[in-house]
Amino acid sequence: MPLKLALPAMLSLRAILIEAALSAGAGESTVAALVDNALSQQRSPIQALLEKKDVEERTFLQQVAKATQFPWWPSQPTLAGSELQKRLPLRLALRHQLLVVGERDQNLQILTFDPFDLLAKQCLAQTLQQPIELAMHTRRDIQQALRRGYGIGADTFEELLEGREDEEILDHLKDEVQALDEQDDSEASVVKFVNQIMREALLERATDIHIEPVHEDLRIRYRVDGMLHNVPVPAQIAKLQDAVVARVKIMSHLDIAERRLPQDGRIALEFEGQSIDVRVATIPTVTGESVSLRLLGQQKFTFERLGIDGKNRERVDKLLAMPNGIVLITGPTGSGKSTSLYTFLTVLNKESRRIVTIEDPVENKLPGVLQIAVRPEIDLTFARGLRAILRGDPNVVMIGEMRDLETGEIAIRAALTGHLVFSTLHTNDAIGGITRLVDMGIEPFLVSTAVRAFIAQRLVRRLCEECKMEVNYPVADLERRGFHLPPYRVIYRAVGCDACRQTGYQGRAAIFEICMITPRLQELIAKRSSQSDLLAVAIEEGMQVLRDNGWDRVLEGVTTVEEILRVTAEEGGH
Repeated sequence: MPLKLALPAMLSLRAILIEAALSAGAGESTVAALVDNALSQQRSPIQALLEKKDVEERTFLQQVAKATQFPWWPSQPTLAGSELQKRLPLRLALRHQLLVVGERDQNLQILTFDPFDLLAKQCLAQTLQQPIELAMHTRRDIQQALRRGYGIGADTFEELLEGREDEEILDHLKDEVQALDEQDDSEASVVKFVNQIMREALLERATDIHIEPVHEDLRIRYRVDGMLHNVPVPAQIAKLQDAVVARVKIMSHLDIAERRLPQDGRIALEFEGQSIDVRVATIPTVTGESVSLRLLGQQKFTFERLGIDGKNRERVDKLLAMPNGIVLITGPTGSGKSTSLYTFLTVLNKESRRIVTIEDPVENKLPGVLQIAVRPEIDLTFARGLRAILRGDPNVVMIGEMRDLETGEIAIRAALTGHLVFSTLHTNDAIGGITRLVDMGIEPFLVSTAVRAFIAQRLVRRLCEECKMEVNYPVADLERRGFHLPPYRVIYRAVGCDACRQTGYQGRAAIFEICMITPRLQELIAKRSSQSDLLAVAIEEGMQVLRDNGWDRVLEGVTTVEEILRVTAEEGGH
């Protein structure tokens, strides 16, 4: 970004920027050299300081505005209506991060984060046919407003659709650029646009990306903290629907010519020094191919991240110390079962133990653990893989899911012959796991003898620490829902701010229901007692149901009453 200033102005600017950066937390030893280096290379020193990421952006820019007496836009910026938008060329707005926010007294109001971007001012003067009023605001807020208004990758789309034929666009799809950090501004392409979609998803902490054809449009959605959010994309995206889907297929080594059958693939990406594994699934629909991408990072699996504490932590520690038996984690898809299993295996992963898993698919690679992926096309099923594992002298075995009687019987036999076995079941609660195994055809006395515990879990959204607020719930309403609020305890509600995308939540935490199989429960299971009788005894034996564990998280200020009710609705509070 060229910057040409007279010498006295440069000296004054240097002093202002250094003082503002120091007040915003920059290191004194590096900030002066950074500013000098940027000025000598005719680059924007503000851009250089923000890219360094060691200054608090809002404080820094407000200090610059104050020192230069440059107007500061006081409210949250939003892109003006379409008629005003059209007056500023899209490419100019995105290249220089300029946001049209309104019009006053025939003056077009435009926000910038860099008042010293002389090239941007020159372009504005040459392009616009009316006077302008510039004001400052943070780069992050301006970028977010531009994305919301124009859509992610709008600049790429404008260049792509400018005089290019479909065949020419498709010719660029096979560039195998798998590093999302690489910014290729020299050429607009579908490759670049798909990278932008994935990069944005990772920055937003999304776990899934859905590319869905809807009538004559293409909808892109991210799943963040378990909830789906529409992604703003250019209005003309439908024109490149086939090219976008083809690019994802090429990245995941799928057949781009096959549009009638579902396909599965994987993509290995690099993002900010982290390896990201992406599972890709395509589904043919009547309006076109839908593509789902599951983003799997190389995350750390710890009890702190999982959120197990108190009595539940004591129970899990006891289970992990057992020499044999089965531990089953229950819950619907997306409830965090795999994360819990990986955490347990990480804790058990010692040189003295041989740990082997069979999964469908292998979601995260654990160093030191032997992991096998199910492959039905060559008859490598859970049951067949499990038999092979047991011949390989394991200490700990993890089965991705207990789906059928054959797998269940082999797992029971492994537990009875001295192995510690972990697996999952799709049931709503812990007690439901008992009846599920019996319904599967496993004898009740084997269930009572081999299984050590059933663990049900759900994921609740964490309150955003930036904006959560105390709330006074009517005590009668809480009591009616089974919640008792102790004296002088405070609970919070979700509000919404820029940090959390106006949702009020940021991140997720787990709540648990751990049913240890005690002698009393063993006796009831062997007698084929009803689920209600099993539940009553489990609670007497110390099991805390999901909703009660969730209420503890509410009292800790982690989540809200609404979240607990949302994720435990099917349990009815027991």
